[in-house]
Amino acid sequence: MPVTSKRDYYEVLGVSRDASQDEIKRAWRQAALKHHPDRNADKPSAEAKFKESAEAYEVLSDSEKRRRYDQFGHEGLKAGGYNVHDFGAMDLRDIFDMFGLGDLFGFGGARREAYGQDLQTEIVVTLEEVAIGVDKEIEFRREDYCPSCSGSGAQSGSETKTCATCRGYGQVEQTSGFGFFVSRVVTTCPSCQGRGKTFVTACKECRGSGKTLQTRRLSVSVPAGIQDGQVLRLRAEGEAGRAGHRGDLHCVVRVKRHPFFIRQGNDLILDLPIDVTQAALGASVEIPTLSRQSARVEIPCGSQPGDVIRLKGSGLPGVHSRRKGDLIVRLQVEIPRKLNRHQEELLKQFAETISQHNSVPSTRSFWEKIKDHLKKGS
Repeated sequence: MPVTSKRDYYEVLGVSRDASQDEIKRAWRQAALKHHPDRNADKPSAEAKFKESAEAYEVLSDSEKRRRYDQFGHEGLKAGGYNVHDFGAMDLRDIFDMFGLGDLFGFGGARREAYGQDLQTEIVVTLEEVAIGVDKEIEFRREDYCPSCSGSGAQSGSETKTCATCRGYGQVEQTSGFGFFVSRVVTTCPSCQGRGKTFVTACKECRGSGKTLQTRRLSVSVPAGIQDGQVLRLRAEGEAGRAGHRGDLHCVVRVKRHPFFIRQGNDLILDLPIDVTQAALGASVEIPTLSRQSARVEIPCGSQPGDVIRLKGSGLPGVHSRRKGDLIVRLQVEIPRKLNRHQEELLKQFAETISQHNSVPSTRSFWEKIKDHLKKGS
């Protein structure tokens, strides 16, 4: 999970650590307005500050992420696998859409309209594929530039002329308000749809829209260690926009439930059933692994239900590091529900030989407490 800002998030937004959600939201709006790139064209640092404040707001506006950050800081968010967007790598238009800034502040409207719509799809992977990474083939439908007219909307050979509404610019400026409260927003020209030109004869295939619905096939590289719900963003694989500007394709990764392993961050948990003799005497047993090859684990003598055997480095890799988690084997001691006559006799003989002096510590402690309690009562 990349962290754009290394500064304290509360300091970035200029609020105290006990600030309410309303105060945090208000501070974020003020910071976004102050550092908005459209208002600071002559200040290259404004974009970085804008992204930094966006990251701070995403964390502090989420109660669970804020609790984790308050307790462990930036590293706590990374180690806990909390999904925080990599704002440093994001396009400004994505941040505008994410927080609705174009509508809120009246900026970026034309820039956003120039791009096509973003699309979303799902990629399903197994835990085995998460362990090593995998390339997945996907297929989806998107609105793409018409192959007959190359997105112009005009029939081949049709006469074109400069749009009378926008005079060839493809954009128009709209104003609203009065006095000192006048706002100006640049939007796509409604007459030519941003092309700057109009045509006499429309393309027969797309009927003048310049776009048709088409099937797209891609190979997507899913990195090792990816978490369920993480999003892989494929730039310019969304729907067609103006002047060759495509939207993006967001691939939500879903990790299938495994029949043996439970995932906890980069660690794997395996609940291993053993019988009472294996727990008491110890044993060497084979366990499954994600590589589909068995591994051998040694169960110590006198193991108790819920005891853990940790195999270092046998878990999953991190997305941004090669360091692997652990494989945690939890012992589940199973008591037989039915015994034959011979087994019952053997257990009775064993029960006669065992005493409170060689029982397990927890049992011995329990009976000692019972004795003390009865003595006090008498």
